[in-house]
Amino acid sequence: MKKQNLFGVMILGLLILILMGGSPFFIVDIIHTAIVVQLGKPVRTITEPGLNFKIPFIQDVIQFDKRLLDYDSDPQDVVTKDKKTLVIDNFAKWRIVDPLKFYEAFRTEQVARARLDDIIYSELRVDLGLQDLSEIISKNRSAIMATVTRITNEKALEYGIEIVDVRIKRADLPEENERAVFNRMQAERGREAKRYRSEGEEAAQRVRSEAEKEKEILLAEAYKKQQKLMGQGDAEAFRIYAEAYGKDPQFFEFMRSMEAYKKVFNEGTTLVTTPQSEFFKYMQQN
Repeated sequence: MKKQNLFGVMILGLLILILMGGSPFFIVDIIHTAIVVQLGKPVRTITEPGLNFKIPFIQDVIQFDKRLLDYDSDPQDVVTKDKKTLVIDNFAKWRIVDPLKFYEAFRTEQVARARLDDIIYSELRVDLGLQDLSEIISKNRSAIMATVTRITNEKALEYGIEIVDVRIKRADLPEENERAVFNRMQAERGREAKRYRSEGEEAAQRVRSEAEKEKEILLAEAYKKQQKLMGQGDAEAFRIYAEAYGKDPQFFEFMRSMEAYKKVFNEGTTLVTTPQSEFFKYMQQN
């Protein structure tokens, strides 16, 4: 009877403890690890999932996420080897691999992220400072990031952190440099446009010259052909006149005189000559 009473008291005490938040049991799930802390000092590390026991009110449990975590820093300035300033916006993937070291170094993820910022930025500043701007924004970026990842991971392992990857999300020039680069690009494009216009004008002038030359050639050939045809026409006319004159010279002479009268005696024409002029011989006969 006493044993039953004792067992009942124990059950009642356990229920009271649970109701007061002092349960001796806790569960670590598959995505977490845990540190059991007694009076602020870690006494046990739990890395496997399952049901575990602690001393109520004396021991506390702090759990850490063991999945891959994100680190995303604010953009910061970096000076390159060729003395150019870049605004680097980088991010990293990391995880907690040693909960005990992590707890002793940082206690919380928030503190750890601030320390990561120092580690990664300092290494980025060193490695990017050994490269020219053109190498950072083009061919060597992957190699640089691989080096930064390796060295920062070596430093972070001392704190129970593994850095899986460091990447540059965006690399921009400072605002004042962007304006200078934009103005320089605008001037270069202006010079390029002026060169294209000059080359276009030169090509247009060449086409116009060729067209003018072709026109002159065509006009000359046409004039030559015209003169040739006119010469042939005059020759043919002279031939016809000659044939007509040979057949009846008096009639031919008469017709030529009539045509001359027709051209000379227009309205308002004044002709001063003598009646005995050879020009009026056919009029005298009439």
